[in-house]
Amino acid sequence: MARPLRIEYPGAWYHVTSRGSERGEIFRDDRDRKRFLEALEESIERFKVEVHCHVLMHNHFHFLLRILEANLSRFMQRFNTAYTTWFNLRHHRAGHLYQGRFKVIVVEADEYLKELSRYLHLNPVRLTRHRELTVEDKAGILKEYGWSSLPGYPGLTKPDEFVTYGTVLGWVLGCMGGNTMEGKKRW
Repeated sequence: MARPLRIEYPGAWYHVTSRGSERGEIFRDDRDRKRFLEALEESIERFKVEVHCHVLMHNHFHFLLRILEANLSRFMQRFNTAYTTWFNLRHHRAGHLYQGRFKVIVVEADEYLKELSRYLHLNPVRLTRHRELTVEDKAGILKEYGWSSLPGYPGLTKPDEFVTYGTVLGWVLGCMGGNTMEGKKRW
């Protein structure tokens, strides 16, 4: 049976995620995460893709993307192949890194962007080990989590150069004072 076709059209928004094979790690250390983000940056430049949010977990990742051309599958193929090849060489392994095809949901670019951004960025504190923490403790973890686009939004860290912050900031901060210093403080 043939795989279902991906819905791809210029200007489309997507929530993309992929999990490690057998729920295994796709990152073993920070060097892996840095190379992953480098491969992502190289791929988005080549395929004219906008990354609006990202979060890297130990065994999966999430992206909020907008494609400018109908090329999501080619973009993900190039990106996943580049990172998997590097990871396999570095860790002396062979075979698939990811469990099946990447998962993708077409997103309507409206109020849902704010909710999806929140969902993606809260992943680091949704782990079972953080379940009993206070809201303040969870906020501290999120501020310090270095493998997400979240700290770049309110200006807690230097923004990632490859992340397009304006659209989500416009939606989220529109409720909090806009893309201004005051709005970012309320974030």
